[in-house]
Order: sequence, then structure tokens, then C-alpha cells
Amino acid sequence: MSIPTLPSSFSGTLDEDVRAVLDGGTGDCAVAVRSLEAPPRTLLINAHETFHAASTMKTPVMVELYRQAEEGRIDLDDTVRVENAFRSLVDGSRYALAPEDDSYDALYAHLGEQRSIRTLMREMITASSNLATNILLETVGAERTTESMRRYGADRIQVRRGVEDMTAYRRGLNNEASAHDLLVLFEQIARGTAVSERASHEMIEILKAQEHNDMIPARLPASVEVAHKTGWIPGLRHDSGVVFVPEGPTYVVVLLSQNLENEEAGAQAFARVSRMVFDAMAGG
Repeated sequence: MSIPTLPSSFSGTLDEDVRAVLDGGTGDCAVAVRSLEAPPRTLLINAHETFHAASTMKTPVMVELYRQAEEGRIDLDDTVRVENAFRSLVDGSRYALAPEDDSYDALYAHLGEQRSIRTLMREMITASSNLATNILLETVGAERTTESMRRYGADRIQVRRGVEDMTAYRRGLNNEASAHDLLVLFEQIARGTAVSERASHEMIEILKAQEHNDMIPARLPASVEVAHKTGWIPGLRHDSGVVFVPEGPTYVVVLLSQNLENEEAGAQAFARVSRMVFDAMAGG
């Protein structure tokens, strides 16, 4: 894929080096980077292109959970029943999730039991539980989640449906995101302005416990903390989050891909890009 040149506020050849790595891949990619310092350093490559969101949509769901808790609509310590029965966006037909297709199958052993919203939210983010996601999305609502993204200036994040709604998928009704909009959302979280300072801090701590770490954190020093959320389906690998450099800058990085012929190679390319960005940030 040929990647057009876009303005970058980084000195040196970071944008050229990143493009060289992505041009060597076999899919379509987008990158968005911004430091929290003033003035911010920014790198945008295909950042406004729309991608299938995959599990990156779980971050907006988390934000919406905290928003509704802040407004008193829900209590994160309340419990909900763990059920595996959902209705399609298209026609209301029922569908269920398969444990073997979920990255976190342990929750299926608790069907029929009560589980706190807070626990399900953590499983949704750290283990990327699809079952927890669908239960929580029924609690907060897809439309309300999307409306909240608009309040943060994320115009291309679209939460339409639960995970594995194949009837909707076949109609092209998918959850969507752009690298720029995920950048905007994570910047709000990092600055403590997503819902509230307390809520943002709690979200950061949950994101830091991410169990899937083969992209943004993979090649970074062990002393660097990353609060992030990944996403993957066949032909697609995503990662998005905040990088905390000890005695250095804090920055947001979003890496999206689709139409990958080799998903592992795509993940490795993103790990290389993440290290390039870190070296540019840490090196000033």
C-alpha cells in the first residue's frame, strides 16, 4: 500500500521510517501519535480512514459505563446476570457467543450467576471478553455510547452492535473507528478529562492490566508502562493506548490495520513502529 505524505511535527525522518515499515506490509494501515506535552508532537498517517473497530470498541463502552455511573444511571458495583443470549441489530433474532471463539472463555462457566459490572468491565478490557462486552453493551446501549463519543470529538467512532452479531456483519453493519478518533479518546483519558479525573485514572489502571501485549508494548523497555486496548479479527490487528515514559513524555499511539495477508507479520510491524515512536519521543 502506498501511503501519502502528511504533515508531521516530529523532527527527523520518523514519518518516512514508519511509512517504510508499513509499505513493506501486505495490508492497509493507519497511525496516529500525539504527545501530551506543549506544544504536542503529532504524527498522522491515514488517520481519518475508517476501519472495522474490532475490540477497540470496548474502550468506548468502558467510557460510557463510567459516564452513566457518574450520572447515577448505574452503579459499577451493582451485579448483572451472566447470560449468553443477545438480539441482532438487524432483525432482533437471537444469537449466542461460542466460548472457543472468545479470547476469555472462563466467564462461560458462570452463566446464570450474578457478576458485578466493574468485574465484567475489567474482563472486557484486560482479557477482551466478548461475552462481558455484550452484557455491558446491553446495559449502557450502543446508541448512547456513540453519542458520548461525539461529545469528545470522536466523529468516526461508531458503536452499532454487540460482538459476533453475524446477521449484522453480513449486512456490513459493523462497529467502526479511525486512528484519529481513538487518539482523541485516549488523549481525553490520559489528561483526566474523560468523564472525570477519578474515572479517567481508574480507566488508565484497567488499561494498564491489558493481557495482550504483542504490539505497542512488545519492544519497549520494561520500565515503560502502557495503558492500551487491542483488537483483532481475521485480517485485522489493532492497538491503541497511552505510553508513560519514566521521566519522559507521555504520549498516545494508535495503530490500525486491515486486509492483512499475514496477521503475525502485521503485529510485528506495529511493534517496530511503536519502538520507532518511543525512540523519537524519548530522544526528544
